[in-house]
Amino acid sequence: MKKGDILQGTVYDTSFPNKGKIKIEDKTVSVKGVLKGQEVLFRLKRNGAEKAEGELKEVLKPSPDETEAPACPAFGECGGCFMQTVSYEKQLSMKEYHIKKLLAPVIRNKDVEFLPIQGSPLVHAYRNKVEFAFGNAFKDGPMLLGFHRKNSMFDIVSGTDCALVHEDVRLIAKATEQFALQSGLDFYHRSTGSGFFRHVLVRRAQKSGEILVNVIHTTQVECDFTRLTEDLLALPLQGKIVGILHTKNDSIADAIRNDGTEILYGADRITEELLGLTFEISTFSFFQTNSLGAEVLYGVVRDMVGETKDKVIFDLYSGTGTIGQILAPVAKKVIGIEIIAEAVEAAKDNAKRNGLSNCEFLAGDVLKKLDEIKEKPDFIVLDPPREGVVPKALQKIIDYGVNGMVYISCKPTSLVNDLEALQDAGYRVEKICAVDLFPQTPHVETVVGLQRTNT
Repeated sequence: MKKGDILQGTVYDTSFPNKGKIKIEDKTVSVKGVLKGQEVLFRLKRNGAEKAEGELKEVLKPSPDETEAPACPAFGECGGCFMQTVSYEKQLSMKEYHIKKLLAPVIRNKDVEFLPIQGSPLVHAYRNKVEFAFGNAFKDGPMLLGFHRKNSMFDIVSGTDCALVHEDVRLIAKATEQFALQSGLDFYHRSTGSGFFRHVLVRRAQKSGEILVNVIHTTQVECDFTRLTEDLLALPLQGKIVGILHTKNDSIADAIRNDGTEILYGADRITEELLGLTFEISTFSFFQTNSLGAEVLYGVVRDMVGETKDKVIFDLYSGTGTIGQILAPVAKKVIGIEIIAEAVEAAKDNAKRNGLSNCEFLAGDVLKKLDEIKEKPDFIVLDPPREGVVPKALQKIIDYGVNGMVYISCKPTSLVNDLEALQDAGYRVEKICAVDLFPQTPHVETVVGLQRTNT
Protein backbone atom coordinates (compact mmCIF):
# COMPACT_ATOMS: atom_id res chain seq x y z
CA MET A 1 0.00 0.00 0.00
CA LYS A 2 1.60 3.25 -1.14
CA LYS A 3 0.63 6.85 -1.81
CA GLY A 4 -1.42 7.21 -4.98
CA ASP A 5 -2.86 3.70 -4.89
CA ILE A 6 -6.56 3.29 -5.71
CA LEU A 7 -8.01 1.11 -2.97
CA GLN A 8 -11.36 -0.35 -1.96
CA GLY A 9 -12.86 -0.90 1.46
CA THR A 10 -15.90 -0.69 3.74
CA VAL A 11 -16.39 2.10 6.28
CA TYR A 12 -16.66 0.48 9.72
CA ASP A 13 -17.00 3.68 11.80
CA THR A 14 -17.18 7.48 11.43
CA SER A 15 -16.26 10.53 13.49
CA PHE A 16 -17.07 14.23 13.09
CA PRO A 17 -17.49 15.44 10.36
CA ASN A 18 -18.30 12.05 8.79
CA LYS A 19 -14.68 11.08 8.52
CA GLY A 20 -14.76 7.34 7.90
CA LYS A 21 -12.43 4.59 9.05
CA ILE A 22 -11.46 1.82 6.65
CA LYS A 23 -9.17 -1.10 7.50
CA ILE A 24 -6.58 -1.91 4.81
CA GLU A 25 -3.60 -4.22 5.43
CA ASP A 26 -3.94 -3.94 9.22
CA LYS A 27 -3.88 -0.14 8.96
CA THR A 28 -6.78 2.25 9.47
CA VAL A 29 -7.27 4.72 6.62
CA SER A 30 -9.29 7.90 7.20
CA VAL A 31 -11.57 9.04 4.35
CA LYS A 32 -13.77 12.19 4.49
CA GLY A 33 -17.34 12.50 3.28
CA VAL A 34 -18.50 8.92 3.79
CA LEU A 35 -21.14 7.06 5.78
CA LYS A 36 -20.79 4.03 7.99
CA GLY A 37 -21.45 0.87 5.99
CA GLN A 38 -20.55 2.30 2.58
CA GLU A 39 -18.20 0.35 0.34
CA VAL A 40 -15.99 2.92 -1.35
CA LEU A 41 -13.18 3.41 -3.82
CA PHE A 42 -10.52 5.89 -2.69
CA ARG A 43 -7.07 7.18 -3.55
CA LEU A 44 -4.41 6.95 -0.85
CA LYS A 45 -3.22 10.53 -0.20
CA ARG A 46 -0.99 9.85 2.78
CA ASN A 47 0.55 6.70 4.21
CA GLY A 48 2.47 7.63 7.32
CA ALA A 49 3.72 5.33 10.05
CA GLU A 50 0.82 6.26 12.33
CA LYS A 51 -1.72 7.90 10.04
CA ALA A 52 -3.13 7.08 6.62
CA GLU A 53 -5.57 9.25 4.67
CA GLY A 54 -7.55 8.64 1.52
CA GLU A 55 -9.62 10.75 -0.91
CA LEU A 56 -13.03 9.41 -1.85
CA LYS A 57 -13.37 8.57 -5.54
CA GLU A 58 -16.63 6.63 -5.71
CA VAL A 59 -19.26 4.96 -3.54
CA LEU A 60 -19.50 1.41 -4.83
CA LYS A 61 -22.21 0.22 -2.45
CA PRO A 62 -24.51 2.42 -0.35
CA SER A 63 -24.81 2.27 3.41
CA PRO A 64 -27.82 0.43 4.89
CA ASP A 65 -28.72 3.87 6.34
CA GLU A 66 -29.21 5.34 2.85
CA THR A 67 -32.94 4.95 2.37
CA GLU A 68 -33.88 8.29 0.76
CA ALA A 69 -33.73 9.62 -2.80
CA PRO A 70 -31.49 12.72 -3.08
CA ALA A 71 -33.42 15.99 -3.48
CA CYS A 72 -30.70 17.74 -5.51
CA PRO A 73 -29.74 16.92 -9.13
CA ALA A 74 -26.09 17.71 -8.34
CA PHE A 75 -25.91 15.08 -5.59
CA GLY A 76 -22.70 13.09 -5.85
CA GLU A 77 -20.90 15.82 -7.79
CA CYS A 78 -21.28 18.68 -5.31
CA GLY A 79 -19.55 17.77 -2.08
CA GLY A 80 -21.72 19.89 0.20
CA CYS A 81 -24.73 17.71 1.08
CA PHE A 82 -23.73 14.07 0.90
CA MET A 83 -26.21 13.03 3.64
CA GLN A 84 -29.27 13.60 1.42
CA THR A 85 -29.80 9.86 1.05
CA VAL A 86 -30.17 9.41 4.83
CA SER A 87 -33.47 10.08 6.62
CA TYR A 88 -33.43 13.23 8.73
CA GLU A 89 -34.11 11.28 11.91
CA LYS A 90 -31.03 9.17 11.20
CA GLN A 91 -28.96 12.26 10.35
CA LEU A 92 -29.73 13.66 13.80
CA SER A 93 -28.75 10.43 15.53
CA MET A 94 -25.46 10.35 13.59
CA LYS A 95 -24.62 13.92 14.60
CA GLU A 96 -25.53 13.26 18.23
CA TYR A 97 -23.28 10.20 18.18
CA HIS A 98 -20.38 12.19 16.73
CA ILE A 99 -20.64 14.97 19.32
CA LYS A 100 -20.75 12.53 22.24
CA LYS A 101 -17.88 10.51 20.79
CA LEU A 102 -15.78 13.66 20.35
CA LEU A 103 -16.52 15.47 23.61
CA ALA A 104 -17.13 12.73 26.18
CA PRO A 105 -13.42 11.74 26.46
CA VAL A 106 -12.32 15.32 27.32
CA ILE A 107 -15.07 16.08 29.88
CA ARG A 108 -13.69 15.36 33.34
CA ASN A 109 -16.96 15.22 35.28
CA LYS A 110 -18.88 12.16 34.20
CA ASP A 111 -22.25 13.50 35.37
CA VAL A 112 -22.35 15.99 32.49
CA GLU A 113 -25.83 16.18 30.96
CA PHE A 114 -25.99 15.48 27.22
CA LEU A 115 -29.32 16.97 26.18
CA PRO A 116 -31.18 15.47 23.17
CA ILE A 117 -30.11 16.95 19.84
CA GLN A 118 -32.43 19.66 18.52
CA GLY A 119 -33.39 19.43 14.85
CA SER A 120 -34.04 22.11 12.26
CA PRO A 121 -37.70 23.06 11.54
CA LEU A 122 -36.84 22.89 7.82
CA VAL A 123 -34.67 20.16 6.30
CA HIS A 124 -34.66 21.63 2.78
CA ALA A 125 -34.78 25.25 1.53
CA TYR A 126 -33.58 26.44 4.91
CA ARG A 127 -30.58 28.58 3.95
CA ASN A 128 -31.09 32.35 4.10
CA LYS A 129 -27.73 32.97 2.43
CA VAL A 130 -25.92 31.31 -0.45
CA GLU A 131 -22.76 32.14 -2.39
CA PHE A 132 -22.78 30.90 -5.98
CA ALA A 133 -19.55 30.85 -7.98
CA PHE A 134 -19.10 31.39 -11.73
CA GLY A 135 -16.97 28.86 -13.56
CA ASN A 136 -17.24 25.87 -15.87
CA ALA A 137 -17.66 22.13 -15.43
CA PHE A 138 -14.52 21.36 -17.44
CA LYS A 139 -11.69 23.27 -19.08
CA ASP A 140 -12.96 25.53 -21.91
CA GLY A 141 -16.54 24.49 -21.15
CA PRO A 142 -19.47 26.93 -21.09
CA MET A 143 -19.87 29.29 -18.15
CA LEU A 144 -22.29 28.26 -15.42
CA LEU A 145 -23.25 29.33 -11.91
CA GLY A 146 -22.92 26.88 -9.07
CA PHE A 147 -20.57 25.36 -6.53
CA HIS A 148 -17.14 23.76 -6.57
CA ARG A 149 -17.11 20.13 -7.60
CA LYS A 150 -16.16 17.70 -4.86
CA ASN A 151 -12.36 17.44 -4.48
CA SER A 152 -11.78 20.10 -7.15
CA MET A 153 -10.40 23.64 -6.84
CA PHE A 154 -11.53 24.78 -10.29
CA ASP A 155 -14.43 22.74 -11.70
CA ILE A 156 -17.98 23.97 -10.99
CA VAL A 157 -21.22 21.98 -10.85
CA SER A 158 -24.53 23.70 -11.52
CA GLY A 159 -26.14 25.08 -8.38
CA THR A 160 -29.26 26.70 -9.81
CA ASP A 161 -31.41 23.81 -8.54
CA CYS A 162 -29.83 23.64 -5.07
CA ALA A 163 -32.24 21.96 -2.64
CA LEU A 164 -31.01 23.92 0.38
CA VAL A 165 -32.32 27.29 -0.83
CA HIS A 166 -35.81 28.66 -1.48
CA GLU A 167 -37.32 28.45 -4.96
CA ASP A 168 -37.01 32.25 -5.18
CA VAL A 169 -33.24 31.94 -4.88
CA ARG A 170 -33.12 29.27 -7.57
CA LEU A 171 -35.06 31.52 -9.96
CA ILE A 172 -32.69 34.42 -9.22
CA ALA A 173 -29.64 32.22 -9.82
CA LYS A 174 -30.98 31.02 -13.18
CA ALA A 175 -31.81 34.57 -14.32
CA THR A 176 -28.38 35.85 -13.28
CA GLU A 177 -26.62 32.96 -15.01
CA GLN A 178 -28.60 33.69 -18.19
CA PHE A 179 -27.68 37.37 -18.03
CA ALA A 180 -23.99 36.53 -17.63
CA LEU A 181 -24.08 34.14 -20.58
CA GLN A 182 -25.74 36.74 -22.82
CA SER A 183 -23.43 39.57 -21.72
CA GLY A 184 -20.49 38.24 -23.72
CA LEU A 185 -18.22 38.61 -20.67
CA ASP A 186 -16.21 35.73 -19.25
CA PHE A 187 -15.93 34.49 -15.68
CA TYR A 188 -12.78 35.16 -13.66
CA HIS A 189 -10.12 32.52 -14.26
CA ARG A 190 -7.78 32.18 -11.29
CA SER A 191 -5.19 30.44 -13.44
CA THR A 192 -4.80 33.47 -15.73
CA GLY A 193 -6.13 36.28 -13.52
CA SER A 194 -8.52 37.39 -16.27
CA GLY A 195 -12.29 37.57 -16.52
CA PHE A 196 -15.23 39.48 -15.06
CA PHE A 197 -17.93 37.49 -13.24
CA ARG A 198 -16.91 35.91 -9.91
CA HIS A 199 -19.81 35.22 -7.52
CA VAL A 200 -23.46 35.88 -6.82
CA LEU A 201 -24.46 36.28 -3.18
CA VAL A 202 -28.17 35.98 -2.38
CA ARG A 203 -29.80 36.49 1.02
CA ARG A 204 -33.49 35.67 1.58
CA ALA A 205 -35.13 36.16 4.97
CA GLN A 206 -37.32 33.24 6.09
CA LYS A 207 -39.89 35.34 7.97
CA SER A 208 -40.14 38.53 5.89
CA GLY A 209 -39.33 37.03 2.48
CA GLU A 210 -37.07 40.03 1.73
CA ILE A 211 -34.30 39.31 -0.76
CA LEU A 212 -30.89 40.87 -1.41
CA VAL A 213 -28.92 40.06 -4.57
CA ASN A 214 -25.24 40.95 -5.00
CA VAL A 215 -23.13 40.25 -8.10
CA ILE A 216 -19.40 40.15 -7.37
CA HIS A 217 -17.03 40.90 -10.24
CA THR A 218 -13.61 42.25 -11.19
CA THR A 219 -12.97 45.75 -12.53
CA GLN A 220 -11.20 44.56 -15.68
CA VAL A 221 -14.11 45.61 -17.91
CA GLU A 222 -17.35 47.57 -17.58
CA CYS A 223 -20.79 45.97 -17.46
CA ASP A 224 -24.25 47.51 -17.68
CA PHE A 225 -26.47 45.76 -15.12
CA THR A 226 -29.68 47.53 -16.19
CA ARG A 227 -31.16 44.50 -17.93
CA LEU A 228 -30.24 42.19 -15.05
CA THR A 229 -32.04 44.50 -12.64
CA GLU A 230 -35.11 44.52 -14.88
CA ASP A 231 -35.02 40.73 -15.32
CA LEU A 232 -34.73 40.08 -11.58
CA LEU A 233 -37.54 42.45 -10.65
CA ALA A 234 -39.81 40.78 -13.23
CA LEU A 235 -39.40 37.29 -11.72
CA PRO A 236 -42.56 35.68 -10.23
CA LEU A 237 -41.18 35.41 -6.69
CA GLN A 238 -42.99 34.46 -3.50
CA GLY A 239 -40.83 36.94 -1.59
CA LYS A 240 -39.69 40.40 -2.66
CA ILE A 241 -36.35 41.72 -3.87
CA VAL A 242 -35.57 44.78 -1.75
CA GLY A 243 -32.03 45.35 -3.01
CA ILE A 244 -29.77 44.58 -5.97
CA LEU A 245 -26.08 45.41 -5.61
CA HIS A 246 -22.75 44.80 -7.27
CA THR A 247 -19.40 44.45 -5.51
CA LYS A 248 -15.92 44.88 -6.96
CA ASN A 249 -13.34 42.24 -6.10
CA ASP A 250 -9.91 42.19 -7.73
CA SER A 251 -8.19 39.87 -5.25
CA ILE A 252 -6.38 36.81 -6.52
CA ALA A 253 -7.96 34.56 -3.91
CA ASP A 254 -11.25 32.82 -4.63
CA ALA A 255 -12.88 34.16 -1.45
CA ILE A 256 -15.34 37.05 -1.74
CA ARG A 257 -13.76 40.39 -0.84
CA ASN A 258 -15.46 43.77 -0.80
CA ASP A 259 -13.42 46.33 -2.75
CA GLY A 260 -16.44 48.59 -3.06
CA THR A 261 -20.18 47.96 -3.24
CA GLU A 262 -22.77 50.00 -5.14
CA ILE A 263 -26.57 49.75 -5.03
CA LEU A 264 -28.24 49.11 -8.37
CA TYR A 265 -31.74 49.03 -6.92
CA GLY A 266 -33.41 49.56 -3.55
CA ALA A 267 -31.66 48.97 -0.23
CA ASP A 268 -28.46 47.29 0.92
CA ARG A 269 -30.01 45.11 3.63
CA ILE A 270 -32.94 42.88 4.50
CA THR A 271 -34.84 42.41 7.76
CA GLU A 272 -35.38 39.14 9.58
CA GLU A 273 -37.25 38.27 12.77
CA LEU A 274 -35.91 35.98 15.49
CA LEU A 275 -37.82 35.21 18.70
CA GLY A 276 -39.88 38.39 18.41
CA LEU A 277 -36.93 40.70 17.68
CA THR A 278 -36.16 42.29 14.31
CA PHE A 279 -32.69 42.32 12.76
CA GLU A 280 -31.31 44.05 9.69
CA ILE A 281 -28.82 41.98 7.70
CA SER A 282 -26.43 43.49 5.17
CA THR A 283 -24.63 41.60 2.44
CA PHE A 284 -21.47 40.74 4.33
CA SER A 285 -22.54 40.78 7.98
CA PHE A 286 -22.59 37.48 9.87
CA PHE A 287 -26.01 36.00 10.54
CA GLN A 288 -26.92 32.38 11.12
CA THR A 289 -27.74 30.89 7.71
CA ASN A 290 -30.76 28.96 9.02
CA SER A 291 -33.17 31.50 10.54
CA LEU A 292 -35.72 29.02 11.92
CA GLY A 293 -32.91 26.80 13.18
CA ALA A 294 -31.28 29.85 14.80
CA GLU A 295 -34.44 30.37 16.85
CA VAL A 296 -34.03 26.84 18.17
CA LEU A 297 -30.32 27.46 18.87
CA TYR A 298 -30.89 30.73 20.69
CA GLY A 299 -33.69 29.16 22.70
CA VAL A 300 -31.20 26.55 23.94
CA VAL A 301 -28.66 29.29 24.70
CA ARG A 302 -31.23 31.32 26.62
CA ASP A 303 -32.18 28.29 28.71
CA MET A 304 -28.53 27.55 29.54
CA VAL A 305 -27.79 31.17 30.46
CA GLY A 306 -30.72 31.14 32.86
CA GLU A 307 -31.52 34.20 34.97
CA THR A 308 -30.09 37.42 33.48
CA LYS A 309 -31.78 39.96 35.75
CA ASP A 310 -29.37 42.74 36.81
CA LYS A 311 -26.42 40.98 35.21
CA VAL A 312 -23.71 42.41 32.95
CA ILE A 313 -23.34 39.99 30.05
CA PHE A 314 -20.45 39.89 27.59
CA ASP A 315 -21.49 38.64 24.14
CA LEU A 316 -18.13 37.88 22.54
CA TYR A 317 -17.86 37.36 18.75
CA SER A 318 -21.33 38.91 18.65
CA GLY A 319 -21.95 39.22 14.89
CA THR A 320 -25.04 41.36 14.35
CA GLY A 321 -25.85 41.14 18.07
CA THR A 322 -28.59 38.51 17.89
CA ILE A 323 -27.69 36.55 21.02
CA GLY A 324 -26.96 39.63 23.13
CA GLN A 325 -30.25 41.26 22.22
CA ILE A 326 -32.22 38.10 22.98
CA LEU A 327 -30.64 38.10 26.47
CA ALA A 328 -30.86 41.89 26.97
CA PRO A 329 -34.51 42.60 27.95
CA VAL A 330 -33.99 41.87 31.67
CA ALA A 331 -30.19 42.12 31.88
CA LYS A 332 -28.46 45.10 33.44
CA LYS A 333 -26.25 45.52 30.36
CA VAL A 334 -24.99 43.59 27.35
CA ILE A 335 -21.60 44.34 25.81
CA GLY A 336 -20.86 42.74 22.46
CA ILE A 337 -17.53 42.58 20.64
CA GLU A 338 -17.24 41.73 16.94
CA ILE A 339 -14.29 42.20 14.57
CA ILE A 340 -16.43 42.99 11.49
CA ALA A 341 -17.27 46.71 11.71
CA GLU A 342 -20.24 46.39 9.35
CA ALA A 343 -21.82 43.77 11.62
CA VAL A 344 -21.29 46.02 14.67
CA GLU A 345 -23.09 48.93 13.00
CA ALA A 346 -25.93 46.57 12.14
CA ALA A 347 -26.01 45.39 15.77
CA LYS A 348 -26.31 48.97 17.01
CA ASP A 349 -29.11 49.72 14.55
CA ASN A 350 -30.87 46.48 15.51
CA ALA A 351 -30.72 47.32 19.22
CA LYS A 352 -32.35 50.70 18.54
CA ARG A 353 -34.99 49.06 16.39
CA ASN A 354 -35.78 46.60 19.16
CA GLY A 355 -35.95 49.33 21.80
CA LEU A 356 -32.95 48.02 23.75
CA SER A 357 -30.99 50.82 25.40
CA ASN A 358 -28.80 48.56 27.54
CA CYS A 359 -26.72 47.13 24.67
CA GLU A 360 -23.25 48.33 23.69
CA PHE A 361 -21.48 46.87 20.66
CA LEU A 362 -17.78 47.40 19.99
CA ALA A 363 -15.85 46.81 16.77
CA GLY A 364 -12.48 45.11 17.07
CA ASP A 365 -10.53 42.01 18.04
CA VAL A 366 -11.77 40.43 21.27
CA LEU A 367 -8.18 40.03 22.46
CA LYS A 368 -7.58 43.81 22.32
CA LYS A 369 -11.06 45.15 23.06
CA LEU A 370 -11.37 43.36 26.41
CA ASP A 371 -8.59 45.61 27.73
CA GLU A 372 -10.63 48.71 26.90
CA ILE A 373 -13.80 47.73 28.77
CA LYS A 374 -14.11 49.02 32.32
CA GLU A 375 -17.14 46.91 33.28
CA LYS A 376 -16.68 43.41 34.64
CA PRO A 377 -19.05 40.71 33.39
CA ASP A 378 -21.31 38.53 35.51
CA PHE A 379 -21.79 36.07 32.63
CA ILE A 380 -20.03 35.45 29.30
CA VAL A 381 -21.43 34.06 26.07
CA LEU A 382 -18.85 32.88 23.52
CA ASP A 383 -19.70 32.27 19.85
CA PRO A 384 -16.24 32.22 18.21
CA PRO A 385 -15.33 31.49 14.58
CA ARG A 386 -14.53 27.97 13.45
CA GLU A 387 -10.98 28.08 14.79
CA GLY A 388 -12.20 28.66 18.34
CA VAL A 389 -10.93 31.29 20.78
CA VAL A 390 -7.33 32.53 20.46
CA PRO A 391 -5.46 31.20 23.54
CA LYS A 392 -4.46 34.68 24.80
CA ALA A 393 -8.04 35.90 24.47
CA LEU A 394 -9.34 32.79 26.24
CA GLN A 395 -7.01 33.46 29.16
CA LYS A 396 -8.34 37.01 29.49
CA ILE A 397 -11.87 35.59 29.47
CA ILE A 398 -10.93 33.07 32.16
CA ASP A 399 -9.30 35.81 34.28
CA TYR A 400 -12.69 37.53 34.74
CA GLY A 401 -13.62 34.60 36.96
CA VAL A 402 -17.32 34.67 36.08
CA ASN A 403 -19.42 31.92 37.63
CA GLY A 404 -21.02 30.87 34.36
CA MET A 405 -20.40 30.76 30.61
CA VAL A 406 -22.15 29.43 27.54
CA TYR A 407 -19.93 28.42 24.62
CA ILE A 408 -21.49 28.03 21.14
CA SER A 409 -19.31 26.15 18.67
CA CYS A 410 -19.74 25.59 14.94
CA LYS A 411 -16.67 23.33 14.87
CA PRO A 412 -16.61 20.79 17.71
CA THR A 413 -12.99 19.79 17.05
CA SER A 414 -11.94 23.35 17.97
CA LEU A 415 -14.26 23.25 20.98
CA VAL A 416 -12.30 20.29 22.36
CA ASN A 417 -9.14 22.36 22.83
CA ASP A 418 -10.97 25.27 24.46
CA LEU A 419 -12.85 22.95 26.84
CA GLU A 420 -9.52 21.51 28.00
CA ALA A 421 -8.27 25.02 28.84
CA LEU A 422 -11.52 26.02 30.55
CA GLN A 423 -11.51 22.88 32.69
CA ASP A 424 -7.86 23.47 33.60
CA ALA A 425 -8.99 26.90 34.84
CA GLY A 426 -11.64 25.44 37.12
CA TYR A 427 -14.74 25.36 34.93
CA ARG A 428 -17.06 22.37 34.99
CA VAL A 429 -19.05 21.27 31.95
CA GLU A 430 -22.66 21.11 33.10
CA LYS A 431 -24.69 20.64 29.91
CA ILE A 432 -24.11 19.94 26.22
CA CYS A 433 -26.71 20.23 23.48
CA ALA A 434 -26.18 19.74 19.74
CA VAL A 435 -28.41 21.87 17.51
CA ASP A 436 -28.68 21.03 13.83
CA LEU A 437 -28.62 24.15 11.67
CA PHE A 438 -27.28 22.32 8.62
CA PRO A 439 -29.50 19.41 7.52
CA GLN A 440 -28.17 17.18 4.71
CA THR A 441 -24.59 18.06 5.74
CA PRO A 442 -22.36 16.66 8.52
CA HIS A 443 -22.08 20.02 10.30
CA VAL A 444 -23.77 20.81 13.61
CA GLU A 445 -23.73 23.55 16.26
CA THR A 446 -22.82 22.59 19.83
CA VAL A 447 -23.89 24.56 22.92
CA VAL A 448 -22.01 24.02 26.17
CA GLY A 449 -22.97 25.34 29.59
CA LEU A 450 -20.06 25.81 32.03
CA GLN A 451 -19.95 26.61 35.74
CA ARG A 452 -16.95 27.76 37.77
CA THR A 453 -16.12 25.38 40.61
CA ASN A 454 -13.16 27.04 42.39
CA THR A 455 -14.91 30.26 43.38
